[in-house]
Amino acid sequence: MSTTARTAHDVRADATTQQVELAIGGMTCASCAARIERKLNKVDGVTATVNYATEKAKVSFPDGLSPADLVKVIEATGYTAELPAPPTADTADEASAEQDPTRTLRQRLIASTLLAVPVIALAMVPALQFTYWQWLSLALAAPVVTWGAWPFHRATWTNLRHGAATMDTLISIGVGAAFLWSLYALFLGSAGVAGMRHGFDLSVRRISGDGNIYLEVAAGVTVFILAGRYFEARSKRRAGAALRALLELGAKDVAVLHDGREVRVPIDQLAVGDLFVVRPGEKIATDGVVAEGTSAVDASMLTGESVPVEVRPGDAVVGATVNAGGRLVVRATRIGADTQLAQMATLVEDAQNGKAAAQRLADRISAIFVPIVIALAVGTLAFWLGAGTGASAAFTAAVAVLIIACPCALGLATPTALLVGTGRGAQLGILIKGPEVLESTRRVDTIVLDKTGTVTTGQMSLTAVHTADGVTEDEALRLAGALEHASEHPIARAIATAAADRTGELPAVEDFQNIEGLGVQGVVDGHAVLVGRARLLTDWSVHLDDDLAAAKREAESKGRTAVLVAWDGTARAVLVVADTVKPTSAEAIRGLRQLGLRPVLLTGDNEAAARAVAAEVGIDEVIAEVMPRDKVDVITRLQGEGRVVAMVGDGVNDAAALAMADLGLAMGTGTDVAIEASDVTLVRGDLRAAVDAIRLARRTLNTIKGNLFWAFAYNVAALPLAALGLLNPMIAGFTMAFSSVFVVSNSLRLRRFTSSASATAAR
Repeated sequence: MSTTARTAHDVRADATTQQVELAIGGMTCASCAARIERKLNKVDGVTATVNYATEKAKVSFPDGLSPADLVKVIEATGYTAELPAPPTADTADEASAEQDPTRTLRQRLIASTLLAVPVIALAMVPALQFTYWQWLSLALAAPVVTWGAWPFHRATWTNLRHGAATMDTLISIGVGAAFLWSLYALFLGSAGVAGMRHGFDLSVRRISGDGNIYLEVAAGVTVFILAGRYFEARSKRRAGAALRALLELGAKDVAVLHDGREVRVPIDQLAVGDLFVVRPGEKIATDGVVAEGTSAVDASMLTGESVPVEVRPGDAVVGATVNAGGRLVVRATRIGADTQLAQMATLVEDAQNGKAAAQRLADRISAIFVPIVIALAVGTLAFWLGAGTGASAAFTAAVAVLIIACPCALGLATPTALLVGTGRGAQLGILIKGPEVLESTRRVDTIVLDKTGTVTTGQMSLTAVHTADGVTEDEALRLAGALEHASEHPIARAIATAAADRTGELPAVEDFQNIEGLGVQGVVDGHAVLVGRARLLTDWSVHLDDDLAAAKREAESKGRTAVLVAWDGTARAVLVVADTVKPTSAEAIRGLRQLGLRPVLLTGDNEAAARAVAAEVGIDEVIAEVMPRDKVDVITRLQGEGRVVAMVGDGVNDAAALAMADLGLAMGTGTDVAIEASDVTLVRGDLRAAVDAIRLARRTLNTIKGNLFWAFAYNVAALPLAALGLLNPMIAGFTMAFSSVFVVSNSLRLRRFTSSASATAAR
């Protein structure tokens, strides 16, 4: 996967082929993406992947073609295409301010619902049917059928011009047929007379339908399908959000040194070779090399390493990491699209666009079902006309075929189950982003877990205190904590916090001095105290006894940080600081194994620390000391071995791997970019939520499949009756509504889903 900088139009080339990414407009379902993909792949030398979720096409094409030629092919298919501009901070601001893409759909849904409810009530409740009520129904239903259902009519026309049929086609024809027949019955039949009543006749017999109207069917179907489309659009993942989250991580301005003076300028005015100042707590503006100063840099967002990295003159630093210690002067070596942060944005985008769009089951069914239903309706009309039963009865039978086949239940099958499932998930701290996520959960057999912040807390804390003979733990902590309290280093904060918790108020410090890169020294309660690395004690000719040296070696063998404490010229204690394992992680690993998943620990931390954590929680396979690009390569390698891979992570360094995995799960306590790049967000920050997420997603998928089966089976069973003229459109509308009620009731069973943590507590 390339991490080279993008050109203005995101066109990349090698010796014989080029690659371009196109933004696609006008797609309404997964079959649209498949149609565009087929058209592009028919062009000689072109290899295309169209992603319905991100509305982008990634196309490789030979030198003889241009991106404009590809745009023409897509436009000839009935859709729009354009070359996206490269992501920048400005475009990120514009994107954040752009119109909500679901606003128009929401307006159609609200208005259509308000108009359709009285239409349905008048048709279904005879007591409400006053004189000429049918004309009020017409006035209310007309805007719903025309304006409310306009997206379906427009998509149908576009598809028909290119010889295709989708769910939109059947919705448009079914709604149109019910509405047009109602117009016929009102104006040319007997339905428009005063005193007309709309009672239920559940007998199975051949009738002339010119005395009945089906406006409630036309309006109701429109509202149901609009609701499904709205919930789908609201949950649809947008790749640009992950890129904006990445870009926002970087510094917005920087203090550049000009003739020894600091001048703060916007980040885009920084040039390669410039010297800039980074104070404690500030983000490093761009990739560079330390020119002056020593400090600890928190690079966990990029490397996953929980321990801050000590840097000194000559060491490389990465943009967007945080200076956790002293003042640094850095010389910029890479800016803009060349930085590691920008290259990581490229990794995330490429990984998301490379994920194949899931072909939803309803669309796959409709590809075969829609043409059959249309042909059956036309055949029914022709047969009964030829049989001499009269135009009214023949058309009644044909309309019954279209109405009984109108895919209300099919359209509700996915969004209702998804809505209930995701709603229940939200109550349990699990956010599922869309229906395409569910397909992967059934097939996942390997789950890759980031260590820092996922299996562990992601924060340094004191885990052990080893003291020399005659020294108590509280005494060692009190003196060391008082000294470390004056330091800003994350390890120092961990020691100071533990000391304050165990010994209360810490004493004052005199003559405090920070020995950069080594530790701190000062006078506490009349004792000359040293806290830091072994080299600090060696410089003062202080040496560890055998017990303390053994404690230091043991801590370091487990990947933990050993901090030495000495006072009055003698080594007194070894404080062990580490990123601790979450108390629920081991239980979560057992739960994942019970689901048939193979856990793998993947981390940028060192091998010893990773092995120690893995042993504590029960993971056998460990892959340590990997950079973000390596994480993506590991996911790709596992997929190449035939595994279906889920990934759980929380940091920027996990974002590309989360997007590349078949199923990405982000801890909600992590960074925004990881959350945006994932398929599922675990709000609680508890790894047991990953177990619940997979269980819930599988349960929701099974519910969707059950809904689709029964909705389709109802159509198959009722269509022959309608074609034979034995099912009047009123019964067709009633049974269609019943099938919708069944689908919704089946979906509501997901509300009873309980988390594994609750089940454990109950036991």
